[in-house]
Amino acid sequence: MNPPTPASAPHHRMLGASLVSRIPGASHGTLALERMEHGLFLLWLAYMGLLVFGALLLWQAGAWHRLVDADPTGLTVTIVLLFIGCSVWAGRRAWVLGWQRQRLDAQLAAAHHPTSPTGWSAEYHQGCALPGADHSIWLQVLGERAHGPHEMAWWLNGIQLKLGLLGKVIGFSILALQLGQMDSFDASQSSLLLKNLTGGLGIALLTTVTGLTGNILLGLQLMRLDRFADALVADTLAAGLTPPATPPQEPPHGDRPRGP
Repeated sequence: MNPPTPASAPHHRMLGASLVSRIPGASHGTLALERMEHGLFLLWLAYMGLLVFGALLLWQAGAWHRLVDADPTGLTVTIVLLFIGCSVWAGRRAWVLGWQRQRLDAQLAAAHHPTSPTGWSAEYHQGCALPGADHSIWLQVLGERAHGPHEMAWWLNGIQLKLGLLGKVIGFSILALQLGQMDSFDASQSSLLLKNLTGGLGIALLTTVTGLTGNILLGLQLMRLDRFADALVADTLAAGLTPPATPPQEPPHGDRPRGP
């Protein structure tokens, strides 16, 4: 197992990343479909199509209306909007990484032709070819280009989980306040009491479930982006490992060619 890059190491300490990494196939290298032209973006489109289809089924079943009505705090709506925004960003990032993959493949295919390649990989190779260039600095630049923007997305992914836990605390706080206001049990007010108690319990459960679901679904997208970026960096480094040219050796006896 390859060691994680310094930019992506903190991600694996988050709950969402640890849950997603245990899903079969989530932590594997790039798939054959992802190596196609904009394959990562097409895979993201297919994934989002499944999510949109599931959301439409929930809409027809009235689940979204009940979800909004049962949560007066608005945390569930905030979590859903945050998930949608981060998912759109993940799709845009998948397009950018796919384009950089095409630039690298074009650079490798035209290695023996006089071309002017573009992209992160070409910038890394051109920087390392400069006289006195520090390869470690250019490697950090390449890693930042490939993984740097994912840091904020992983942080927002953790915010979904924290908002769900915040809703859980608020719901149980409401539940505790309702119980504290009970001086005596009156059978005539049992229905109103149960309604207030289930309201606080509903806020706690719905926000927690929404936060966990958004955390896992967004974590799947970010995990594939990280793995694709890792493969892009690895292939860029492998493309730059060219064997040094062997210096010509002088014949052992002046101009006399080597031979029997």
